[in-house]
Amino acid sequence: MTRHPRLGRLAAGIATATVLCVTASGCVTVHGELAVVPAAKKSEAARALKEFTDAYNAADKAYDPALDADRVTGPLGAINQAGLKARRSYNPDGNKRHQPLVLDDAAYVIPKKAGWPRWFLANTDSNRDEDGGKLDTRWLVVFVRSGPDAPWKAAYLAVVPPSQVPEFSVDGDGFATPVEPGDESLAVAPAELSTSYAGFLQNGSPDVFAPSSSTTGWRETRRTTERAGFSFQYVDQPLTDGAFAPLGLRTEGGGALVFFSSKHFERQTAAEGLRPEVSADTKALLSGEVKSSLTKERVSGQVAQVPPRAEGAGSGSDTGAGGKVRILNRLPGLVAAKGA
Repeated sequence: MTRHPRLGRLAAGIATATVLCVTASGCVTVHGELAVVPAAKKSEAARALKEFTDAYNAADKAYDPALDADRVTGPLGAINQAGLKARRSYNPDGNKRHQPLVLDDAAYVIPKKAGWPRWFLANTDSNRDEDGGKLDTRWLVVFVRSGPDAPWKAAYLAVVPPSQVPEFSVDGDGFATPVEPGDESLAVAPAELSTSYAGFLQNGSPDVFAPSSSTTGWRETRRTTERAGFSFQYVDQPLTDGAFAPLGLRTEGGGALVFFSSKHFERQTAAEGLRPEVSADTKALLSGEVKSSLTKERVSGQVAQVPPRAEGAGSGSDTGAGGKVRILNRLPGLVAAKGA
């Protein structure tokens, strides 16, 4: 094989330039997947929050999902787009009662990580609560960027009391630590949370979730739901891939705050001579004809406080009452319906 010294020197020069680009200037254009860098600058994060809020308000005012389709993704995007589509179907002139959403007092939790996607958390105050009172809340919005040329999109939204926002573990420069999906140091690895949640809702196993309205309370509500002439069935499925992947940040004390997704089906079957009721939102997202049954499909985004794994316990095992996963907030939304 004939060797070309000039080509060898050229390749070496390109490699050297790439390394210098990364180490000297922070440029990660060529081999950004190998460099551990902050996911965003604070000015970039602030701009992403503003662009999302502006697009959200425009879409809500017009009930037009196209106006914020490029600013939402994941479970929040699925819920937002389906909701706007439904409301537009019976409000073609838009939202007559629109009140602009304001998200301010933002604190940005920005992790350092390699590769894509990159993401950060905006801890904000909204104009939808009562500041300082029992109803005071913080809106936690997770923004994701899939590549260097992609826009920042809001993937998760959680609404929690200020007291439930944890202290995040940060380095000397103030940047947070992301949690790997398969992190076995946690009671439940982020990659297993959605599957564990679906299993718990279906049959109570694995028993890794602390009692709450989103766990034991929801199971009890399902068990006791009754309506004369109707039967109810529920199916829960994990959502773990792509825009629905879990995202977690290390907290002080060794645990993590993790956002994860799930999907839930509710089937209502009527006895002969009866028919399930169809709301306006359901009708807008309906396929098929409702004769004797109606199946509603919902997507849900959760935020959970996940404790460290107890010594000697495997991820996903029963960690004991003091070490269970706490669901802090659940945001569900109807995304489709099917009649039969």
